[in-house]
Order: sequence, then structure tokens, then C-alpha cells
Amino acid sequence: MNANSSNPSNPDSNKNSSATDFSTDAPITNAAPQNSQGQQMWGGRFSEATDSFVAAFTASVGFDQRFARHDIQGSIAHATMLKECDILSAEDVATIIGGLQQVLREIEAGEFNWSIALEDVHMNVESRLTDIVGAVGKKLHTGRSRNDQVATDIRLWLREETDNIIALLVRLQSGLLDLAEQHTDTIMPGFTHLQTAQPVSFGHHVMAWFEMLYRDTERLVDARRRINQMPLGSAALAGTTFPIDRTITAKLLGFEGICQNSLDAVSDRDFAIEFTSAASILMMHMSRMSEEIILWMSAQFNFVQIPDRFCTGSSIMPQKKNPDVPELVRGKAARVFGQLMTLLSLMKSQPLAYNKDNQEDKEPLFDCVDTLTGSLLAFADMLPNITPNKENMRAATMKGYATATDLADYLVRNGVAFRDAHEVVGHAVALGIKEGVDLSDLSLAQLQQFSDAIGDDVFEYLTLEGSLAARDHLGGTAPNQVKQAVVNGRARLKVFA
Repeated sequence: MNANSSNPSNPDSNKNSSATDFSTDAPITNAAPQNSQGQQMWGGRFSEATDSFVAAFTASVGFDQRFARHDIQGSIAHATMLKECDILSAEDVATIIGGLQQVLREIEAGEFNWSIALEDVHMNVESRLTDIVGAVGKKLHTGRSRNDQVATDIRLWLREETDNIIALLVRLQSGLLDLAEQHTDTIMPGFTHLQTAQPVSFGHHVMAWFEMLYRDTERLVDARRRINQMPLGSAALAGTTFPIDRTITAKLLGFEGICQNSLDAVSDRDFAIEFTSAASILMMHMSRMSEEIILWMSAQFNFVQIPDRFCTGSSIMPQKKNPDVPELVRGKAARVFGQLMTLLSLMKSQPLAYNKDNQEDKEPLFDCVDTLTGSLLAFADMLPNITPNKENMRAATMKGYATATDLADYLVRNGVAFRDAHEVVGHAVALGIKEGVDLSDLSLAQLQQFSDAIGDDVFEYLTLEGSLAARDHLGGTAPNQVKQAVVNGRARLKVFA
């Protein structure tokens, strides 16, 4: 799912997710916001310089320099479109593109001097471009505004990050399919209310995790369609008087659609909110998985072990193996939920069109992406390497009269009304508790005292293996159904390749 254009005007066309991360702290100066001729980049209207505190308070370059590659990518496409529409000369555009490519090289080499006084990534790049190529660099901003520029940068960046996250999700799900395939016959208790309910296979439980993550992947793929709409060309809020062709820019940048209203295009961040909402649901699912792993690793359950590299010990208790990674993922879910609420609160009172409030959209979104990506990286390695303790799982399943429903179903098949069968099984369980044995350990005579519908074939249905095998339908825990679910899962994942 690579939407990057292969056009040579696209500096991102040959890059992958390992490209330079501009989120790191780069040196930032507080130089005056001037171009190479000593004039403020936007200062014609103002009679006095911006106060140094205000400049620092309102600047976003400390974090939005993360968009540098995408900002230059958008600028090259914009300049190319201006040439195609005969708004700028081919010579000027060639000069501008050469300068932008030099700026990108400086940034990637860590040689770029970022200035708080220049406010943001856009003005920093444009100022340096003008230093390199002279006055022709000032022509780049023809027919656009920082409003549509930043909206485009966010979408380009988030599109790429969404693709990376989807790839991580597919990797994680592939690992879960392998794990499930190994344990289609490994019996464990299925729980409701955290009480033993019915026998299931560990593979079936792992496939439940797979289904959660599959829907999360679908949500992100669907959200990506709305992320991948181009705002560029909307200018400040009303469009531009220049005869631009937005379809050219959209094609160069790999957008699958164009924002249809200029006011909406520059001002709304619902695509970021939607992404963060999908991320929150995904983190909720990962938190549930974490909770189960944490419980299962406890001495009281002792169902599973995870590799030591995902755990730590105690500074005072030498026997401890703490499940730090699952605990952190469980905690980080709250962090992502908080970023969703931040973005919702940020947008809820803004009139059309763009407002400075929207400068605050980036850090919550960055943190959401970073937190989710880190959590997925950990899970993609950890979950497929879970080692179940089969003996303890089986023993736990035997303790909770997990085949009671199987006995009730057996009675119904032999003509007993379900409510009557429910009462019969209740008496049998009570006897098992009194005797300290499982239902399968009661004698035929003991069981028949509660119903004459019970025959000597009843024990086929009271074994754990028999219980699993009996649920032989789509979505059931029968081993052959789980094996087929794994096969189907691998086929379904190919949609996201």
C-alpha cells in the first residue's frame, strides 16, 4: 500500500519507514525571522518586531520539523504544477526544485539550522531555499498558503505512518496465526466473569485476538482513504486567483482524492481524530491482551511464559519476573485515549476556517503514532513467542466443571427440556463439589440418579477433548475449525499486502 509517486519530483519516492526522523531535538536558534535581504518573511503589515517570548510561545518548529521531508515533497509537487500551468517558468521551477533538494540533504545530514523566530518548518525551509537560490525562491509560495501547506504535510506524514502501522499489524497477526496453528489441541479454560465457563483451545483464544486486530486493521485502512485527500490548492481559505490544476499536484503526491471545499480543507482535522480513534480502539484491544498475559503469568494462573527480554526482575525479591512490556502497553492505552480527547477538545469550538489552535494538533498526533508504533513493535515480537503451560491449563480446566454445559446439551439431545436439563446438571455439579471430583469422574450410577436419560455414552461428552470436538461449526473451538480459521486468516491478510 505505497501511495508515494515514482515521479522524480517526489523526494519521498525511494524512501521507506527508516527515513530520517525529524522528531529528534535538532539545534534551534532564535534568529530574527528574516530572509536573506534582512526583511521579515511575513512582516510587511507589522510596525514592530515580535516579542522574543511571543516568538518562542507561538513557534512550532520545535516539533513540526518532523514534517520537513513531507513539506519539501509537497513543495516540489506544487512547483511542478505551477510550471505545468504556465504560472512559473521551467527555469525558475528547476532552480527551486534544485534548491529544495539541497535543503533536504542538509536536513538529513543534520546540518540545517532551525530558527524559532521563523516559527515553523515551512518558513524555515522557504527561508533557507531563498538563501540558496535567491529571489526566485520567493516565487514558490505562489498560489498557496501555510494553511493548506500544513494540512497537506500532516496528511502526507500520517498516510505514511498509517501504512507503517498497518504493516506492523499484519506482521503481528501473522505471528498470532502461527501460534494458533501450533495449539489447536492445547486445552485451556474459557472464561466468563473470569470464572471457568467451558473448555476452549489456546489456539481458539489466540484467534480471538487475531479477529480483534483484523478489525483494527480494517478501520485503519478505511481511515487511510480519508487521510489521503489533498488540501493543497485551497490556499488560506478561499482558493487562489491563479489558474492552478490541483489534479496535477494530487497525482504527483499520490493522493487518491482532492478536498472539495477550501474552507473545510484547511481547517478540519477530523482525519487525525479518526486515526486517533482507531488507534484508541486498537490500544484498547492490546490492553485487554496485556491484562490476560499479566494474569496468566501470575503464580495463581501460571498459564504462560513470555521471553525474558520482555520482563524485568525486582530490586529486592529475586524470584520475581515482572511482565513489564504488557503492563506498559496496558498503561500506554490510557495515553492514547488522552490524545484522542485532546484532539476532540481542540476542534470542538473552532469557527471556520483556520485558527492558531490547530498548531496544537501535532504533538498529540505525534505521541499517538509513536506510542502505538512502539506498542505494536513490542507485541509483534512478544505475542508469537508466548509459551503456554499445557499441564496447568488443562488442570485449571478440570477444576471448574467446564463440561457442565456439554452434559446439559447431551440431555437435551435425549429429549429433556433445556430448563430441566439445567437443573439436573446443577444437582450433578453439586455432587461433584461434595465428592471433590469433576463431572467426568462421577460414576454412571451417580449421574443416573438425577435423570434416566443419561446413558453409558455420556462420558464421551464429558471429556475435555470431546467438549472441544463437539463444537464443530464455523467460529467454534473444535480443533479442525481452528485450523481452518488459521488458513482463512492467512488468506484474509493478503488483502492488506
